[in-house]
Amino acid sequence: MKQWVKRILFAGAMVPVLAQAQLDLTALDRDMTGPRAQVLVLGTVHLRSMPASFNPASLGGVLDKLAKFKPEIITIETESGEECDMAARHVAKYGADYCASVEAARLATGLDAPAAMAEADKMLKAWPEQATAAQRRRLAALFLASYDTASAYVQWLQLAETERRAGDGLNEVLIAQLTQTAKRNNESYQIAARLAAQLGLQRVHAVDNHTGDRIDVADIKAFVRSIESAWASGNTGLNVRKKREDELTLANDLLPLYRYINEPESLRIYAEANIIPSMRAKSAEGYPQMWVAGWEIRNLRMVGNIRETFRERPGARVLSIVGVSHKPWFDSWLGQMQGVEIVDAFDILK
Repeated sequence: MKQWVKRILFAGAMVPVLAQAQLDLTALDRDMTGPRAQVLVLGTVHLRSMPASFNPASLGGVLDKLAKFKPEIITIETESGEECDMAARHVAKYGADYCASVEAARLATGLDAPAAMAEADKMLKAWPEQATAAQRRRLAALFLASYDTASAYVQWLQLAETERRAGDGLNEVLIAQLTQTAKRNNESYQIAARLAAQLGLQRVHAVDNHTGDRIDVADIKAFVRSIESAWASGNTGLNVRKKREDELTLANDLLPLYRYINEPESLRIYAEANIIPSMRAKSAEGYPQMWVAGWEIRNLRMVGNIRETFRERPGARVLSIVGVSHKPWFDSWLGQMQGVEIVDAFDILK
């Protein structure tokens, strides 16, 4: 009897030790069959904040470097059609302006967002090696009705100038929308869509998600003040870095800027500036810590969305273009996934 008691006590004593043991999940794919997916995360500045002198041609060097990586899938930091459609059905929670309206495209195509997404997917599964202009116009219209302007622009760029006209679901209103897109300072269009068209890809993939970072607090102004105060207390290194970034944005060639923001030291400073002051900040309500929780949820959901883009394509080459502040999280969490290898963006940009 005493022997059994000893065994039970011994087993009980081992439970905390076993519970604390950390299993290394990153090595489970060591004997995998086939190639690993190659994932390149490009940290970017948000081009909408560029100076008035910005010329999209200054991104030529960046595009050339990325083209050599030969991505088969490109993801962008914007909300998917599914998320936008969901938000539109829950206005009380997400507001009426969660995503830009696609009413003009709905009227032009006669399809709501779910129907347009379904038809676009059907077209893509049967996409020919040499698409006709009519097919591209139709797919562009469907993408616009699906909240996917960037992918519509990918199709628009692959149309000959003489074929950029009304027809097949595109009307003059939608053509004006696509023409205006070409002038918008946005990395989803000026980097992702241009690169996708150059490589002959048919679309880009929206992976952003804001469903988990809409903090539910009684006083949103106090929340914002608390976060801004926390950041101000610990951004000395970031301010120095940002000054150099601002200088590089004025160049005719933005490749040095992209090298600078994607180097390890920049990523360390961005990560620390985002999190350390917030976690150390004193707040009766815990607002800064709430912000960190929302930040982590957003990044987790984005990383999951990226993984979904190559779920059925083991060994794919994936380029994810995202604001540089997100890159440390993307690199870390994507790098822990099975069959995934992170490609060093700094090396690609050399």
